[in-house]
Amino acid sequence: MSDPAEIDKVREHIRLLSIFHYVVAGITAAIGFFPIFHLIIGILMLSGMLEEGSSAEDIQAQKVVGGIFVAIAGTMMISFWLLALLIFLGGRKLKQHRAHTFCLIIGGIACLMMPHGTVLGVFTIITLMKPEAKELFGVEPD
Repeated sequence: MSDPAEIDKVREHIRLLSIFHYVVAGITAAIGFFPIFHLIIGILMLSGMLEEGSSAEDIQAQKVVGGIFVAIAGTMMISFWLLALLIFLGGRKLKQHRAHTFCLIIGGIACLMMPHGTVLGVFTIITLMKPEAKELFGVEPD
């Protein structure tokens, strides 16, 4: 059994980490909106709204480029929103002191979001590897 004062300290660190997970999830979701302009332009190209006075070859090329714009922008948006959702769920699990391994994995994934996510991920991993944190999560300490 660990020192109660040390457990309270780790509990406070985990509480703060969960709040920071929510913040990073919000930032990540907002970044996911950046490709919206490319998506709109791609949809306009595919719909033919930008075809006035163009030859058949130009229209065909425009549709190909529009499809590429839609595919890349859509993929980027969905990827960022999925990442934001995972980080949000990681913060929620941290707050509940559940799913220790899931929280460690999300900490590693958060490291991909440089620079703020990297800092969050590193501190999450360091905190969750402490024996007191494992005790809070009900995981057998090493």
